[in-house]
Amino acid sequence: MIQTKLESFISDYLKSNNFELSNWNVAINTREGFGDYSSNVALILSKKIGKNPMEIAEAIVGYQNKEEELFSVSATKPGFVNFNISINYYLDIMNSILEEGANFGKPGKHEKSANVEFVSSNPTGPLTAGHGRNTILGDMVSSILSWHGYNVTREYYYNNAGKQMRMLGESSYAKYAKKIGKDVTPPENGYVGEYLDDIADEIITKFGKDLDSNSEHFRAFTEEKIFDSIKNTLKSLRIEFDLFSQEQKFYDNGGIDNVLKKLDELSLTYKKDGATWFKTSGLGKEEDKVLVKSTGEPTYRLPDIAYHIDKVDRGFDLIVDIFGADHIETYPDVLLGLKALGKRTDHIKVIVHQFVTLKKDNQVVKMSTRKANFITLDDLIDQLGVDVVRYFFIMRGANSHLDFDFDLAKDESEKNPVYYLQYAHARISNLITRYDSDINQKTGLDLSLLIEKDEILLIKKLSAFPTKMGEIHESLEPSKLATYLQEVAASYHKFYGNHKVIDHNNIPLSYARKNLCNATQIILKTGLSILGITAPEKM
Repeated sequence: MIQTKLESFISDYLKSNNFELSNWNVAINTREGFGDYSSNVALILSKKIGKNPMEIAEAIVGYQNKEEELFSVSATKPGFVNFNISINYYLDIMNSILEEGANFGKPGKHEKSANVEFVSSNPTGPLTAGHGRNTILGDMVSSILSWHGYNVTREYYYNNAGKQMRMLGESSYAKYAKKIGKDVTPPENGYVGEYLDDIADEIITKFGKDLDSNSEHFRAFTEEKIFDSIKNTLKSLRIEFDLFSQEQKFYDNGGIDNVLKKLDELSLTYKKDGATWFKTSGLGKEEDKVLVKSTGEPTYRLPDIAYHIDKVDRGFDLIVDIFGADHIETYPDVLLGLKALGKRTDHIKVIVHQFVTLKKDNQVVKMSTRKANFITLDDLIDQLGVDVVRYFFIMRGANSHLDFDFDLAKDESEKNPVYYLQYAHARISNLITRYDSDINQKTGLDLSLLIEKDEILLIKKLSAFPTKMGEIHESLEPSKLATYLQEVAASYHKFYGNHKVIDHNNIPLSYARKNLCNATQIILKTGLSILGITAPEKM
């Protein structure tokens, strides 16, 4: 990879001058006149040795072997070291794209395994638009890891043992009682959605009208039906889970009691005001945290520690947790608990995403599952389609607040970023069909004929795909792939608009441009596939 070669060049220069330096980088450059890549090494080094950064940059330029054909080096103020890469390097990569197709840039298969836990919504109601970001983000992170050779387990963990589930059972009974003519007051702050009316009808049909409030059917049957609905929604979004884990398991197998026992043996728990506290202050935190409330109900921390012990013990090389911002205070305590109990944590990556605001007609749509005031993911899929829903939930980095613009999402023009990408792919399909129909004359492929600025810029953009995927592997940010694909599509549309592809008067150039279109289509289709979005042949 060219970036590695450039970094080696800088490292050799530093070693030859006995300079020990870190925190410098070589990065793809987007500014015109500064080369294909730039390094800040001279700026960093100048602070250490007290020398003018331009003087250092010029010295690095002079260090280059004049016989080097892969790249040339230049310096620009205030001290950037710039690299211009030989066009032949990019043309070789383009040949690789055409030869390798969907496997271009893909790392070889390895034996590493990964567990990605996401969604993990309690079965108290249908998946809403509020769950969409976690759902889509987790699936795309899984796909990114799979593309990089991991054997990925998609896991859904949910709480079926706490207060919310008891409340769900009571709410279900209240709906049932009303339908059979009983005067029952619904539980305070209970669930009131119409989905419970439908389930109450099913309970009457299956179990009759003689059930009392203690019947397990109101909790178990309602949970089962809601979870069936959740699974159907996930399937509609092209998401299949490998494993569903339940919190109740860790009560039944003694996992939760075992965590409490071991933390107590380590003098990391104590009683106060009727609650059991986790002495996180003894582990470097400022405040201790409650593990078990005075009511006897555990906080999220306790079962989550037991659950993560189970995940760590299953031997994954990488564990990824996708959490909403409401978990930002709890997950560090879970990791502290694991460390205290002697469990490995350096292979656990936690992705915390910010919340989503759904906007329609420039107004914020407020949602509450408990009050049944929400838009479901099924509603979004029905109105917008799966491709749009998947894309719009990852348009921004996980750590940024996301405004889901319903009106833009519904727009079927090129203003909609999903259609913009898909239109580029479909346009290429149409062009290749026309080329194959219009031009019968055979010619050899000579990519060196691609000398126009728009052609070179597009080739360079396509060549960056492996580097981009490497960055995305490190960050696990699908938004970066979406942004890159938008840049590819923009470069292609510009090239297509300025240059004639099908030219009967210049068959060799026409054939070279057709292959540039082919290479672009390969990159677009591969990227869209990783995002779980279709690449249509026609639009």
